[in-house]
Formats: sequence, structure tokens, C-alpha cells
Amino acid sequence: MDEFWVFGYGSLMWNPGFEHVERQVALVHGFHRALCVKSHVHRGTAERPGLVLGLDRGGACKGVAFRTDPEYRPAVTGYLRERELVTSVYIERLVTLRLGSGRKVTALTYVIDRSHFQYASGMHAEDAAAIVRGAVGKSGRNEDYVLNTLSHMREIGINDHWMEDVGRRIVSLP
Repeated sequence: MDEFWVFGYGSLMWNPGFEHVERQVALVHGFHRALCVKSHVHRGTAERPGLVLGLDRGGACKGVAFRTDPEYRPAVTGYLRERELVTSVYIERLVTLRLGSGRKVTALTYVIDRSHFQYASGMHAEDAAAIVRGAVGKSGRNEDYVLNTLSHMREIGINDHWMEDVGRRIVSLP
């Protein structure tokens, strides 16, 4: 069976931007979701970077898998490359997912390049919230990105204490 799946762990969960025929909650092992990318385009600028999510090595990550019609694979891949590889901070990768149905599939996703200058790891929640608060890029306000992603994470049963702490601090900052 020739299937084409895409795995989203951040804004792709709530704003995939491409047509799909199926959507399922999915789990990938070997990577975890982290607010570890200094955004210079979509949610910030070079002068005032924001923070966005990346898939960093280690652990596991629950997100959303989208199945598209295989004939649209070139168009979807082209769209995702244009969206995700703007500054080459992500590496395109095929990963094995376990879908909510229990079935294993291979999916396209984007993982963080730890050697890239935009990689930002190990931040305290208060520092991350201060960076997010007020940052704006071509795709909008950074705080909207983080709060929308948190909302969608909750909807599919993802509880991330550090991200929740960042969200609370974004809302409570003056």
C-alpha cells in the first residue's frame, strides 16, 4: 500500500496547510517536542527572534499524523519544504509512528538540527516566555503560536508541564 503520512508536533497539528484524507493522533519514539528553535521568520525576526517547537532527540512525542493522497506527495512535500526549511534549522526525516489505531506507519517530519545557530535548548520557562512575549514574524504573534499549540495539545491529551508553565507565564507577563 503506497501511503504518504506527515507528522505534526507544533503548528502543523492545528494548521497543516495541505489537504489530507485522514488525521490521527500518533506517537514517535526517539524524539521529544521542545520549544528550542529561535524563530527569525515565522514567529520573530533576526532582530527580535521568537521561539517555536522542534523535534529534538530523545524520549517520545505525541502529535498528529496526516495521510494525504499519494498523488499529492510532490505538492505536499514542496509546500512543507517551503514552510519548514526557510532557514535550514530543520532536517527532513522519515520516522516510524504508531497511530492511535495501533498501526505503525512511516511519516515525513522535521527534526531540529542541533548544530544550527537557531537551536536554543535548556531554557527556563520564564526565559522562554519572555522571548515569546512580544515576538512577531510573518506568520503572526509568537504568543498566539504557543497558546494555540498548547490548546491543541490539550485537546488530544498531551500534558507537557514545561510548556504549560511557559503558557501561564506568557499570559501573566505585563
